[in-house]
Amino acid sequence: MKCNYHTHCLYCDGKEKIEKYVERAIDENFDLLGFSSHAPLLQENDFSIQENEIQQYHNEIIDLQTIDPQIKLFCGLECDFIPDLSHPFSYFKEKYQLDYIIGAIHLVKPSNRQDLWFIDGKDPKVYDDGLYRLFDKNIKKAVTFFWEQTFEMIETQQFDIIAHCDKIKMHNQNRFFTEDEKWYISLVDHAIELIKRKDLIIEINTRGIYKGRCNDFYPSDYMIFKAAEQDIPFVISSDAHKSEELILYIEEAKKRLIDLGVKRLAILENGKWECETLKK
Repeated sequence: MKCNYHTHCLYCDGKEKIEKYVERAIDENFDLLGFSSHAPLLQENDFSIQENEIQQYHNEIIDLQTIDPQIKLFCGLECDFIPDLSHPFSYFKEKYQLDYIIGAIHLVKPSNRQDLWFIDGKDPKVYDDGLYRLFDKNIKKAVTFFWEQTFEMIETQQFDIIAHCDKIKMHNQNRFFTEDEKWYISLVDHAIELIKRKDLIIEINTRGIYKGRCNDFYPSDYMIFKAAEQDIPFVISSDAHKSEELILYIEEAKKRLIDLGVKRLAILENGKWECETLKK
């Protein structure tokens, strides 16, 4: 099935209205389209949906589904996990009857500090500044904080899909560490162990490539291979912020999964995640 569950619209930091994505998805013969606006945090920011708009956001998706049954639409949120600064993910799913939750880390919180390390965005200088200012240029310490925050999210939160799970590599680009270092591999292996234990879905995310910010998909080939060994299901996501981005590198991502041994793609059907066999 042709689908995308990771989609951002004008309610958060996306650039177009929901209906524009639906129109483009129908033109591209999508079977399913899920929206995942950034969930509100416990501090003000300029990228999240406002909580008083979530019901409107949900209703708009339902209304579009009624108008155009050619494609199945879903309403979700991408929830950031930041210790002491984010709502429990279950709060949103239960209160707003969402179809699914995507869990993600964009901001890393060092111990005993309120400052956050922003690992995303278009400017690598922000990444570097946080590394120097918050972690005294100690990349191993900084990256370990990212993964330990990821572990805590997996162990404590209720969600369905883990987004761009090794996004920490985006602004690194082998400048500060390489992904074949033993300490880094150990962290990745532990993430796979927890993902399997919690029965989560991993997304392969194409946004880093088409935005020119990363030379590879999230996650890395090694992480995909290890997940395939554990028979962990995947979804393919473009993390679209414009309707034209819905299809970018989707076929390439599918081929990568097949080449690395992934057998199953997760599909949301009647409120439950089912799996279909991934075929060439």
